[in-house]
Amino acid sequence: MSDNILSRRRLVGGLGAGIAAATLPGAAAAAQTSAADATAQPVADPTSKYPKPPYTSPFQPWPGLASKMTPPPDHGETSYKGSGRLLDRKALITGGDSGMGRAAAIAYAREGADVAINYLPAEEPDAQQVAQLIRQAGRKAALIPGDLRDENFCKRLVEQTVQQLGGLDIVVSNAGRQHQVESIADMTTELFDWTMKTNIYAPFWIIKAALPHLKPGSAIIATTSEQAYDPAANLYDYAQTKAATMNFVKSLAKQFGPKGIRVNGVAPGPIYTPLQISGGATEEHWRNFGGNYPLKRAGQPAELASIYVQLASQDASYTTGNIYGAGGGMGQP
Repeated sequence: MSDNILSRRRLVGGLGAGIAAATLPGAAAAAQTSAADATAQPVADPTSKYPKPPYTSPFQPWPGLASKMTPPPDHGETSYKGSGRLLDRKALITGGDSGMGRAAAIAYAREGADVAINYLPAEEPDAQQVAQLIRQAGRKAALIPGDLRDENFCKRLVEQTVQQLGGLDIVVSNAGRQHQVESIADMTTELFDWTMKTNIYAPFWIIKAALPHLKPGSAIIATTSEQAYDPAANLYDYAQTKAATMNFVKSLAKQFGPKGIRVNGVAPGPIYTPLQISGGATEEHWRNFGGNYPLKRAGQPAELASIYVQLASQDASYTTGNIYGAGGGMGQP
């Protein structure tokens, strides 16, 4: 009998034994147990999974606290389960006290990463909550408050992250300034400059400072917005910064690709965060926030956490220069 025939018989026999084993009651029970311990959540109707408008959380002075919103946003505090996808990675997340930054920080820690978050001093109560969640996951948490409009602070932010975490290989440029102004005639140079410094200058300073520390396999992730594609009339300054963010992702992906550093972006639609109730939206707009979208509600930060994880993980090693959307059905991007 030829070796080929024997090999085929062994292969078929092995497959048969494997199939038979999989159909045994014990194997089925083991598979069910494994599924129960997995990260998958129960199937839920996305239109009713979270609160819908009208939203009644009161407005707050800028920058606002997630912990004072009613109901508070869901950042994955009780729902996100990790599976070791970012084990021993070192991440810096700007705006990590609330919103998508907080959701990413929680998810990263539960995926095995040490995390440094930046935030404004007024956001300290929210930041302390995030630090506690990171440490409960058994990871290092570095809290580095400061104003990103200061170039020297942005340099120190990177230096302190490297010192406290022992390295850096994920940079999430998430912090942003948004303030609705109905007419350009009412926009001051001070406000315009504030938005530009926070949303455009700060990522430039931080990425430039981080670059010497980023080895092949590192990832940079920026938070852009649907506003980059379909700008609102009253977000003149904010929308153009998000278009610039989208473009710096594509530009740096080409520049850093040969270095083995991936650069991608996340473009949210309307997301339930303190950004909206501290000047980012008018009261009228806030009450029906996301209500005219196909899912009939605003998104929650927790619903974007897995995108930030995917873009940082080694599973996405061929993904660079791309923008991932979470737009509630409006198709941007």
